[in-house]
Amino acid sequence: MSKTPHRPPASRPRLLTVLDEAIRKLSAQSVLISDLVATRVGLNSTDLECLDLLYLAGATTAGRLSAHTGLTTGATTAAIDRLERAGFVRRRRDPDDRRVVLVEVLGHCGPHIEPFYRPLQELLTRVNRRYDNAELMTVVRYLTEALEAGAHHVAWLQTQPALSHQRCRQHSGVAESFGASAAARAVSPRATAVPARAAARRPRPLSHKEPADVSTRRK
Repeated sequence: MSKTPHRPPASRPRLLTVLDEAIRKLSAQSVLISDLVATRVGLNSTDLECLDLLYLAGATTAGRLSAHTGLTTGATTAAIDRLERAGFVRRRRDPDDRRVVLVEVLGHCGPHIEPFYRPLQELLTRVNRRYDNAELMTVVRYLTEALEAGAHHVAWLQTQPALSHQRCRQHSGVAESFGASAAARAVSPRATAVPARAAARRPRPLSHKEPADVSTRRK
């Protein structure tokens, strides 16, 4: 494992460049890891990310999941259907409001998937030991604010039309602008690598407490 350099970059612009590059590499690596794990548990990468968000949120509605991921209502329902058929989640009525359908992860999923992440978790545990609590709190604060920036970016992406191959050829600056957009990807791909096809709406933290959601299929 490579070690973090002891000497910081000479200037703030250089430091920000190094930070930007590190985040981009981490983001790309996370996507690749997710895809590899998904193939080994019999899911596609989108479904695995939805499963992870459901696991972090606890029982929640399809509407909340759709708002958080940026997937359309139909795509979210299809992902939940696949996860349910594969035995990873179930739908149930909210006991506080029978009109609301909740989706929750089944208990066996953690032990089923966790072994594929265990070696990485052990390595990260060693990394965490190199930092004191104050340093880790700085990291947490940065990532939390970066996630909020990513949520705003998801909302913006949902308003943008898909770029056709013809337009890509016509705009020679697309490749150069891709690198400049990395600041908007300064969060985990779980928050940013989403389709930009839904109508614009502000992503909200996942919670099952919302008005009746009937976007799932079970009655």
